[in-house]
Amino acid sequence: MNLFFGWGLISFMLLGCYAEVIIEDPVIVDPVPVETAGQILNSHELWYVDVHRSNATGEIPFMQMAFTLSFVGGNLRANNNLVGIGATGYGYGISVGKYKTLGEWVDLTHDIDGFYSFEVIRLNAHEIELYHPGMGLSYVLVGYQRSNFDYDMLFYDNLHYFLQEYTAWERTYISPYGTANLFDKEGFLQFLPGGGDGNFRSSKDPEGTPISQVYWDYEGIYWIDGLAGEPYVKHLTLDYEQLGNEGFQLYVINDNYIELLHLASGTVYGFSGRGFIPLKNVKKGKIRLSNSEILKQFKKMSV
Repeated sequence: MNLFFGWGLISFMLLGCYAEVIIEDPVIVDPVPVETAGQILNSHELWYVDVHRSNATGEIPFMQMAFTLSFVGGNLRANNNLVGIGATGYGYGISVGKYKTLGEWVDLTHDIDGFYSFEVIRLNAHEIELYHPGMGLSYVLVGYQRSNFDYDMLFYDNLHYFLQEYTAWERTYISPYGTANLFDKEGFLQFLPGGGDGNFRSSKDPEGTPISQVYWDYEGIYWIDGLAGEPYVKHLTLDYEQLGNEGFQLYVINDNYIELLHLASGTVYGFSGRGFIPLKNVKKGKIRLSNSEILKQFKKMSV
């Protein structure tokens, strides 16, 4: 009996110490691929430069000028002008420089403004940030394909820049109806960057006067406002410094011809653009300012 119980105790202890060990194959987690700057930039055909969302302690001229940027096979292309937008360069705009990508960085070499290196940061599926660490400066770009980009909306939202893209506007038509008024004598208008939406000058010189010989009689500031329910008609105000304001409804007939309906008299004036300015350098024309910079300008004007 003792022998029997002894073997039973040993068998129980052996069973109690048994543990099953299962060896599984190791789980291998594939690394998440890092999206390169080249892949990000080529994910959209057009990148709208949203200067109002930029966070900058300074500015890069060609970035402030461009409405859109495109990265096409090493060529940096930009829509700087509103004249011809959507058609120029098949919608990409003109060539303004070169670019190269390495990892998460893009190096831009502008034909005039020189070399800049940016970190490309993906914000979401359609927005990126170009960050320049040396200047502590960033630009937010919104991506589109050419087929779904609203060139018309961009044009009409920025008409104050469109007016600056000609050296002068020559009056080539006046309607046979409308009340006689002082603006009947204006033969030329010129729109320049400056206060408000910009500065303007006017001349009483007759039609046909060479632009280089135009004498500018008056100057002031101008601004453009939208009209409710009329996305393609704008309100233009010419603020003559000592003579008061003149108000118009502004109609763009084509890229080279506008009509101004003088609200006080009912007269319609037609103006043709003279001396188109292809913008590649801001010294030649407009520079797009952020809302904060525009506010600074107005504060300086009110001092």
